[in-house]
Amino acid sequence: MSQTVVRFRRGTVERRTSETEIVLSLDLDGSGEVRAETGVPFLDHMLAALGRHAGFDLAVTASGDAAMDPHHTVEDIGIALGQALRQALGDRAGVARYGHAYAPLDEALARVVVDCSGRPYLSYQAAMPEPVIGADFAASLVEEFWRSLAVNAALTIHVDLLRARNAHHAAEAIFKAGALALQTATRLSGDPARVPSTKGVLA
Repeated sequence: MSQTVVRFRRGTVERRTSETEIVLSLDLDGSGEVRAETGVPFLDHMLAALGRHAGFDLAVTASGDAAMDPHHTVEDIGIALGQALRQALGDRAGVARYGHAYAPLDEALARVVVDCSGRPYLSYQAAMPEPVIGADFAASLVEEFWRSLAVNAALTIHVDLLRARNAHHAAEAIFKAGALALQTATRLSGDPARVPSTKGVLA
């Protein structure tokens, strides 16, 4: 009699520093349910888009010095999400490995390409049309988030902002394209015992 092996692809991270305290949980095979309470409203908005369009269940709470400057919170949540993603992927056997997507938001158009390579690398070609999004979210923090995620999840990610006139639209297009690319790259689409690499390992 054959047996079906159920793989639970989840990760949980608690990160505490002198600047932030973060608790984050991730389920790659969820339904896109997101609960984000980071103290940075624009980041909450982006995380909601990321989880929803990737089909990931994501819960994250954070406290710290965001009222002074959201930089540490954004960077540390990128780190925690990357670590949770790395946990959830395990040895990466059976995953599609590669994913790419375009996402528009009005005049903005972004392209993101993901490789679950085991080799952390971010290429970020996104000249933001405005330095600040909303009241106080520096547009440069979008790159910080994706670099932290790529490094800690051991992913190769290429982000290209093809056009934009509004920084909010640009950031949201990047997060949505990233979500769709991650959704494709992390899907279980092959032999669950086979790592999609000629080396036999993704590390």
